[in-house]
Amino acid sequence: MKNNKIVIGSDHAGYSLKLKVIDHLKERGFEVIDVGTNSLDRCDYPVYAHALCEKIQNGECELGILVCGTGVGMSMAANKHKGIRAACCSDTFSARLTRMHNDANVLCFGERVVGYGLACDLVDNFLDAEYEGAQHAKRVEMIIGYENGNFGV
Repeated sequence: MKNNKIVIGSDHAGYSLKLKVIDHLKERGFEVIDVGTNSLDRCDYPVYAHALCEKIQNGECELGILVCGTGVGMSMAANKHKGIRAACCSDTFSARLTRMHNDANVLCFGERVVGYGLACDLVDNFLDAEYEGAQHAKRVEMIIGYENGNFGV
């Protein structure tokens, strides 16, 4: 990672776990940018996915974390943004390998799916892994090409 900033966001269903993950990130020495939500009041997860993606797209942060009830809605919303490769993970192997093989830049998970301990393990595996490139680069480039409207193989 080039910088020590992590952007994080959640909807109401992921709010409580997001607060705990923020504490964990700060204990690890990261500067955390929280794009909301800031309460348990019902809200729309795409708003917070969009706010997080903008921070990555403008270069303020390299990596982000999104939390909702399952992680699925957040990952779907985030993946609509150019340059975002969001992965919904509920196991540490996938969290690590999505960085190493897919160059994922956003980790998504659900408060209703994972507890605090596993959430921290997911975050650690995601943040501590590095993109390997090499044989994986062609596939990531294909994804970027599709994103840019190039569907030739």
